[in-house]
Amino acid sequence: MSTLHVLSHSPFSDSRLNSCLRLVGEHDAILLCGDATYSLTPASAPLQALEDRLGGLKLFALEEDMQARNIQAPAWASQVDYAGFVDLTIRFDKVNSWL
Repeated sequence: MSTLHVLSHSPFSDSRLNSCLRLVGEHDAILLCGDATYSLTPASAPLQALEDRLGGLKLFALEEDMQARNIQAPAWASQVDYAGFVDLTIRFDKVNSWL
């Protein structure tokens, strides 16, 4: 069963990203939205944690939230708009929001 893990909290204020990275499976994906897009800040520990999982990690970031925070996505991360977000929720068997 595949799971889309949705993160919206800043990786600099809590440990949700690290907890998620410990649980994410090979058929799962992570969608960063809201302040979670700060995970893609260059030269940051959260970005390094994501890059350490590049081999089997599917990562998406909400385009509008990236633009609002003036963050550029690395080439290996896929940006999606709101319609793409909806498509992801349909594509995966389960959605887990890390509230």
